[in-house]
Amino acid sequence: MAEKKNKKYGAWFVVVLILIGLAGFGTGGLSGNMRSLGSVGEKDVSVFAYQSTLNDRIRALSAQAGQAISFQQAQAFGIDRLALSQLILTRTLDNEATQLGLSAGDENVLARLQQIPDFNGAGGFNRESYRFALERTGQNETQFENGIREELARGLLQDAVVGGIPSNDVYAQTLLSYIAERRDVTWAVVDQEFLTAPVPGATEADQQAYYEANPDEFTLPETRDITYAWLKPAMLQDDMDVPDAAIEQLYQERINQFVQPERRLVERLVYISNERAEEAKARLDAGEVTFEDLVVERGLGLADIDLGDVAQDDLGNAGEAVFAAAPGAVVGPFNADLGPALFRMNAILAAQETTLEEAAPDLREELAADAAREVINGNADQIIDLLAGGASMEDLAERTDMELGTINWTPETTDGIAAYDSFRQAAANATEGDFPELENLSDGGVFALRLDGVTPPTVQPFDEVQEDVMAAWQEQARQDAIIARAEEIAPDIAPLTAFGTLDLTANEEPDMTRRTFIEGTPPDFNEQVFEMNMGEVRVLDAEDRAIIVRLDNIAPADPEDETNVAQLQAFADDAAAGLAQDIFDAYADAVQQRTDVSINQAAVNAVNAQFR
Repeated sequence: MAEKKNKKYGAWFVVVLILIGLAGFGTGGLSGNMRSLGSVGEKDVSVFAYQSTLNDRIRALSAQAGQAISFQQAQAFGIDRLALSQLILTRTLDNEATQLGLSAGDENVLARLQQIPDFNGAGGFNRESYRFALERTGQNETQFENGIREELARGLLQDAVVGGIPSNDVYAQTLLSYIAERRDVTWAVVDQEFLTAPVPGATEADQQAYYEANPDEFTLPETRDITYAWLKPAMLQDDMDVPDAAIEQLYQERINQFVQPERRLVERLVYISNERAEEAKARLDAGEVTFEDLVVERGLGLADIDLGDVAQDDLGNAGEAVFAAAPGAVVGPFNADLGPALFRMNAILAAQETTLEEAAPDLREELAADAAREVINGNADQIIDLLAGGASMEDLAERTDMELGTINWTPETTDGIAAYDSFRQAAANATEGDFPELENLSDGGVFALRLDGVTPPTVQPFDEVQEDVMAAWQEQARQDAIIARAEEIAPDIAPLTAFGTLDLTANEEPDMTRRTFIEGTPPDFNEQVFEMNMGEVRVLDAEDRAIIVRLDNIAPADPEDETNVAQLQAFADDAAAGLAQDIFDAYADAVQQRTDVSINQAAVNAVNAQFR
């Protein structure tokens, strides 16, 4: 059976977590004589450093995937090669720093050690805690402190290379001027109610001309005739025996899901200091701003500050005040994980309890589906053997629990088995005469398919689509008439003309920017507006209606706007960081080109074998 698909230099203050983690994963079983994988310049590439880097990469991949990633899966993604490349670069920079005479003194090393929480006791740095943490990972003090010393030296090297790069204020200001430049516009909708005469019906010649001019609208896509056999958990789970004890055990494991205390829907707006948070709360209480205004001032959206539904304990020292607040009330500031914050309580969610009896049917179904997946997994080898022996789809349906089906598949088909991404991909890639393979479905099922034939894209005969042609022509004729009517009205709109004098409902949009979303306007509305000259009037096509828009004012970005100030700084910081990174990458590449690297691949393979 095809294998089921299971559903970066770090700061030294987190190194203890990494070291402790190494004690349980991928560090045992190697010969005590094998300490090195090779050398970079005059620097040794240790087995421990490779294990640490590789573990770090696997953890990052697991966090990104939202589930544990095995070494075999990580290796398939090339994580082992990335880890080795990262380590070689690190040791290249260590060698360069040594060649340049860069080093960190004992005082700096000690200061860094004192910053690691796991090495500190009630009175500060504790040597016994330090020694114990290192012993758990098979390191000694000299090795660990040399690692810190080398990392500090690398920092000195990087600072020397990129420390003199100036802030790119011109770039940042140019970008902000473009993004935050403002326009005042007035616009109105012209629809079919403005037409002064009915749109005539299409003649036979009109229809034929439209049909011939727009063949894509009446072309059927390529159709692939497929026969398949499939087996999914839902086909078997009714036959699965699920003990009551298993249901009760699963219920107890998820008791927090079924028995929930009273909760609140909460938003949290974090500030960089308590003073700013208090100032914002005072303005809010005085009615000078709304909570939404404060969110915008911080350069955020409501989705960015939404905590969802939370229990009182989830909110720390803000919990009691938030739970005592009325819906819509804002409390704080309180110290949160990210800093002082204001909290808005939006709704009260009552305590909920789902009994075992109430939850049992869903839990039974889930356990039955799990059991059915196990049965399918157990039968996979038999199905693969049958396919290898030349079994057809019909044979599979006769000799296994798989069910036979046929489908005329197109990319638009999403019913039945075509609802699964893996089937659609296999159907799109299949060729006639392919050897069928067993493939996985996302719910734990399996399938195999055979391509019986392909019908190329075909223009449907005019007689079969004449009604569609007539409707499409009529729609286009009506839109053409609306655009023509709007273009008749537009010349009467002068810079000071009130839209109402022309029976138009005016919509005024002051201070719009290129990023402003205006509901009811076509996708290119902002682009068109920012191309216009002062006082210009344009007619825009909005699919089933027209938009008349007049540009009333042009204004530069507001330099006093808090969002613009923050955005300007962010642009400058990003530009400086990007330039610094590019320069350092070029420097590091040049250093690597002139540094000798010798890696024992057999030793790397031996280390990798311990991860399996």
